[in-house]
Amino acid sequence: MSDLGSTPTDPAADERPPRWRVIGPGLVVAATGVGAADLVATLVAGSRYGYTLLWVAVLGSIIKVILVEGAGRFSLATGRTIFEGWRSIGPWTAWYFAPYIMVWGLVYGATAMSSTALPLVAVFPDLPLRPVAIVAGLVGLALVWFGSYGFFEKIMAALIGVMFVAVMGAAILTLPNLGEVLLGLRPIVPEGSVVYLLGILGGVGGTITLAAYGYWLREKGWVTPRFMRVMRLDNGVAYAITGLFVVAMLVVGAELLYSAQIAIDTGDQGLVQLSDVLEDRYGQVFGYVFLIGFFAASFSSLIGVWSGVSLLFADFVGNLRGLPSGHPDTRTGGRYFRVYLLWLTFPPMLLLLLDRPVGLILAYGVLGALFMPFLAVTLLILLNRKGSGLSEDDGVPDQWRNRWLSNAGMVLCAVLFVALAVNEIRNAVAGAF
Repeated sequence: MSDLGSTPTDPAADERPPRWRVIGPGLVVAATGVGAADLVATLVAGSRYGYTLLWVAVLGSIIKVILVEGAGRFSLATGRTIFEGWRSIGPWTAWYFAPYIMVWGLVYGATAMSSTALPLVAVFPDLPLRPVAIVAGLVGLALVWFGSYGFFEKIMAALIGVMFVAVMGAAILTLPNLGEVLLGLRPIVPEGSVVYLLGILGGVGGTITLAAYGYWLREKGWVTPRFMRVMRLDNGVAYAITGLFVVAMLVVGAELLYSAQIAIDTGDQGLVQLSDVLEDRYGQVFGYVFLIGFFAASFSSLIGVWSGVSLLFADFVGNLRGLPSGHPDTRTGGRYFRVYLLWLTFPPMLLLLLDRPVGLILAYGVLGALFMPFLAVTLLILLNRKGSGLSEDDGVPDQWRNRWLSNAGMVLCAVLFVALAVNEIRNAVAGAF
């Protein structure tokens, strides 16, 4: 997007960070956003429609690049966090964010722990699911509680590597038809596929962790406009890798399941079923390799949320308490950071022992569905404000404000995610009752 580039008159922009440091926070946000549920949504779409919805997976990666780049650009250009930006728009943003982050964290914590436990139980059938899920949550808590950001980033990179071997290996084994793959890039919407189309768009790394990108930039040490170029490269490479994961899962669904008319569950259990299909076709070893990749996808999402959303919560509390931006209590390992870590870990363990609580699931579905439109609309507001960016009420310096291309992309994001929100709220209501 040429309209997003820095101006030649900006001397700080020419101070380029070392190239070997370029990959980091983008890979973290992408790995966190693409969990088991996202891979299943794409797999099921491939099993039902072949390659027809491939173009949607590509589009989903592009619109996430637009949103994450916008969040990163705002933070680097202004020196303010995304929550500081939201708060400058009006108090209504905090009234939405406060219940959202509490309800979302409670339900997501239980979901992430269960998702991480499933592949482990599939490999070791004698293990009980709920205790394994609880142990997964405790391990995630320990890694993020005691580790630095640099340590956390290295773990995420290792998990991405495991995911790459498992998911790309599965796609390569199925010997995809390259001609049909290319035909899948045509924008066609088959009858009855709208729900799957919206699911893929929302699932290519689309969660609250997109907003956490600016916090991970800060933890990395990328805090001024001189890191703008490296941030964009980091973001672009990360979502290119994410796009490959999604395309690979659609290939597996199209070649392995669609052609053989094999149906799988639409929940996380679908990946366990896929491992059984791979084992029958290619041997037990690869079935286990895929389950390890399933674990990597789930556990990377778990610890990514434990880190990123805890930083968001800590900044939220720090703002309400009038602490200066970047106060130690709001950083990795800080007091408020650890408070939310505990919220993500221990109360959700109680949910693992209960049936689905209708009211909580309904609130989770509604609040969660509204987050992506909320992010797109607020970024549109923040990145079109004029100003020096030196105070909370100022806008973004002119060279970093949106131009027509980035505005068009964010408007498209807002429209698509409003449609997705309507669908998700309808499903949440139907599922709860």
